[in-house]
Amino acid sequence: MRFFLKGIVLSKIAFIGLGDMGQVIVPRIIEAGHEVIGWNRSPGKTKFLETLGMKVAKTPAQAAEGAKLVLSIVTDGEAVRSVSTGENGIIQSLDKNAAYMDMSTISPEVSREVARTFAEKGLHMLDAPISGSPVTVKQGTASIMVAGNKSAFEKAQKILKSIGPKVSFIGENGLAVQTKLAINSLLMVQVIAFGEAVAMAEKGGVDRNIVVDAILNSVASSPVLSYRGPFILDGKMPKKALADVALQQKDMSLVLEQAKLLASPAPLAAAANEMMNTSRGMGLGHHDFVVAHQAYCRMNGVQK
Repeated sequence: MRFFLKGIVLSKIAFIGLGDMGQVIVPRIIEAGHEVIGWNRSPGKTKFLETLGMKVAKTPAQAAEGAKLVLSIVTDGEAVRSVSTGENGIIQSLDKNAAYMDMSTISPEVSREVARTFAEKGLHMLDAPISGSPVTVKQGTASIMVAGNKSAFEKAQKILKSIGPKVSFIGENGLAVQTKLAINSLLMVQVIAFGEAVAMAEKGGVDRNIVVDAILNSVASSPVLSYRGPFILDGKMPKKALADVALQQKDMSLVLEQAKLLASPAPLAAAANEMMNTSRGMGLGHHDFVVAHQAYCRMNGVQK
């Protein structure tokens, strides 16, 4: 722990996985006064962050050495296993007084498995998925859910609040990612329903700009629709998707897997996932998943 003074480093934080989310999370941690050492499988991802002062490690183990807190956000469960318990993984050098928090969206079962491996060595691993997108992280409105050892959570809470203002303790290991999957299911169903509603209004003769404006100023609006809704207007679809169809389907596959495992009905999630299949089948998979609206329009014969 370092001194809490302006211009003085507070804590050494390791960050594993410098993709789209890492690119916006790390600057917030640095801005809060922490020293960050990062690692990414693809070296080119570090260039921008290095200009902000981030140091680069050769392996996850090297990044974790001497860090008070290690954060990771990677693609899937296998990637989490690799960076955490694999060769040159975080577990090799994590201090017993430090904590490892994985922010990835993975299955609760994999998260608990990794946590047990750390616990066997007397180490703390917590699941700490972030609810938001690069847009909400930049805005400072993303939220973080944490599950695992409560004492480790409390020690890291102030650091986590430099990423987003809402940091919640959910309970025992695995429950934070379980909650994240529930949120993602709701988010996806809502965005797909938005596309369906707009396409139906258009087929009935309402101008797309008018119906989108009406929805975003109605009781049906929400934070996710407020920034994703305008994407469907002419020229507004981002060249780089916040979450493309394939990435969103990865999360929805986890949701449907949990539904099967828990024998919990999820017909709306299944229907939303089918619209992702439809979007990919129409060659729209590289766009943000709000592109399902275009799939609906094509099926309705009203595509502009």
